[in-house]
Amino acid sequence: MRPPLERGHKMGTVEAYPTSEGRRYRVRYRTPERKQTSKRGFKTKRDAELFLANVDVSIARGEFIDPASARVTVGDLGRDWLASKSATLKPSTFRAVSDAWRVYVEPRWGVVQVSAVRHSAVVEWVRQLSAGTAPESRTPGKRGEALAGRPKSATVVTRAHNALASVLEVAVRDRRIAHNPARGVALPRKVSKPHRYLTHAEVDRLAAAAGRGSAERATVIYVAAYTGMRWGELTGLRVRDVDTLRRRLSVSENAVRVGAEVHVGTPKTHKRRSVSFPPFLVMPIAKLCEGKPRDALLFGGGLEHLQRPRTSGASRSWFVAALAEAGLERMTIHDLRHTAASLAIASGANPKAVQKLLGHASAAMTLDVYADLFDDDIDAVSMALDQARIAAVVSK
Repeated sequence: MRPPLERGHKMGTVEAYPTSEGRRYRVRYRTPERKQTSKRGFKTKRDAELFLANVDVSIARGEFIDPASARVTVGDLGRDWLASKSATLKPSTFRAVSDAWRVYVEPRWGVVQVSAVRHSAVVEWVRQLSAGTAPESRTPGKRGEALAGRPKSATVVTRAHNALASVLEVAVRDRRIAHNPARGVALPRKVSKPHRYLTHAEVDRLAAAAGRGSAERATVIYVAAYTGMRWGELTGLRVRDVDTLRRRLSVSENAVRVGAEVHVGTPKTHKRRSVSFPPFLVMPIAKLCEGKPRDALLFGGGLEHLQRPRTSGASRSWFVAALAEAGLERMTIHDLRHTAASLAIASGANPKAVQKLLGHASAAMTLDVYADLFDDDIDAVSMALDQARIAAVVSK
């Protein structure tokens, strides 16, 4: 028989029921969705009434958290969150986020209810990732076995933490939890590697070495070093993007290899841009266009995108071989983009012009990335201030 109703309330009721340990109290109430639910086990009527009063206030403020919805696991929400990201992120970015979720987040948090995630536990997990002791999904193959158990870089730790924090943010927005326990966690700082810059003479030596087997490879070196284009933008160029009269290349596509597939999309900032190339490149670029239809790729045979030359591994790529022949230290093809920035700044280009050349989102970003290239400007400012002071003192 149902116990008698002991206390009415705006949004629910408090009622007593007998147990082997004595009288206990149950709270019955409706959620904002008008769903009937209850919570039992209160030892005193006052505790039950306080709970119901808190429910009333949280519903009135729009802060109500349904305990049933908070029992969903991080894994359940994470899989839906990851599916939504596949439609908004570029393939290469999605691959990195997906790997972070699969390798680091899901093994630790997949079966944990969102309401059970504690801030202190997230802090400890980040520490374990940095130390290489956090649970992870072992990637098949020698590379995965070699990397398993090693301390993770700041980039990897941050990416894994951001994935967990984003999933928990979905839980907050769905009113499953009141706050995000992954926020406010101290993350390891990223230490940027020093940029490698080549001089004009070094670029010539590298291009000459690369051109021993193929004149096209020499042109690749020059275009990368004097336009600052990313590898995906450079290999995505088509004949129609070339204007030899104005000496312009239209950057409208970015070809990124993800696994075994090449994904063609917009440039990194989603903005098309036009870059100028020096007059000495007019003839080499014009030769690459000869005999190709307008839609053909500029580099290579015209149908398949050039593969990025490897700079690690057992087999040496043509780029690594050219570096060795030119007497240059090991670097990547992306370092030629840094070279383009340094050569442009040395020639007197201002940060805004360099920003447009490289396709950065803002001139501030260019200054942040290449602050070391503007050290001479600081010296020039101090000398100008000294000259101004001398002139002012003399006139006085």
